[in-house]
Amino acid sequence: MTPAAVVAALGLVLAAEGLLYALFPDTVRGVLVRLIALPDQGLRAVGLGAAGLGAMIALAASAF
Repeated sequence: MTPAAVVAALGLVLAAEGLLYALFPDTVRGVLVRLIALPDQGLRAVGLGAAGLGAMIALAASAF
């Protein structure tokens, strides 16, 4: 993966996240409140799950 591809992927992530905040602010706020209420172990599990899913998507995309 080239540095340009990494920067492009980061840009896509930021664009998608920005769209979520713009289109569904109340839902995002509710999710964030629930995340804050999670104990550390639960938050780590969510983070590891998101990181794993992101890695699988990146690997699948690189196969094409």
